[in-house]
Amino acid sequence: MNETQIRQLLEQVRSRELTVDDASARLRSMPFEDLGFAHVDHHRALRCGFPEVIFCTGKTDEQVAAIAERIVASGSDLLATRATPAMYEAVTARCPSAEYHEEARAIVVQDAWRDMGIGEVLVVSAGTSDIPVAEEAAVTARVLGNRVERVFDVGVAGIHRLLSHREAIMNASVLIVVAGMEGALPSVVGGMVSRPVIAVPTSVGYGASFGGLAALLAMLNSCASGVTVVNIDGGFNAGYAAGLINRKHE
Repeated sequence: MNETQIRQLLEQVRSRELTVDDASARLRSMPFEDLGFAHVDHHRALRCGFPEVIFCTGKTDEQVAAIAERIVASGSDLLATRATPAMYEAVTARCPSAEYHEEARAIVVQDAWRDMGIGEVLVVSAGTSDIPVAEEAAVTARVLGNRVERVFDVGVAGIHRLLSHREAIMNASVLIVVAGMEGALPSVVGGMVSRPVIAVPTSVGYGASFGGLAALLAMLNSCASGVTVVNIDGGFNAGYAAGLINRKHE
């Protein structure tokens, strides 16, 4: 739907040929922009509350840059995950205000951050090796308009480290807990709080961790109530879910 069609739709509402609800339904199904190699969904934010996110793995640098350019040109915020430094260079050539979060492997364009959350999202990692996935979750939650705090390297091998952050843990509205190896940390945190806990298994671990499968199964079998589990290395998924849970209803 182009600008002319939008104007026609507004005229139909003014003339009462369409109800506001009918017009809203049409707007929600407005089409995409065809780039040949990608169909950019400019109206994801209208339907889902946040613009389309670019998953960069498997795309070329120029494909990522072209999609990013169209998203930014539409006036939307940009989040591109699993991005390489070369992809960032390609994006900045078209979108000079882009920022690269190296640990999170994320490209962000956001002109004006606005606090959309009820409270604070706390991202907890079991080990230092889990930080890339934890940072992806943190950056995603932040871009979605949440206040984010981090507590890293507090795994169950030294439980006193976790307990030293008890105040931050108890004050969070939503907790994202990232762990590899045996994946025990979300169960411990879930047994401490009355808030949603989103568990993220990582592929960190020795051979018998099976690339994160051991942590995934442990988290799915958590004995702590209220623990929800996303996919292996799914930092983005956890950050997005936390943003939806923590979002103010306006």
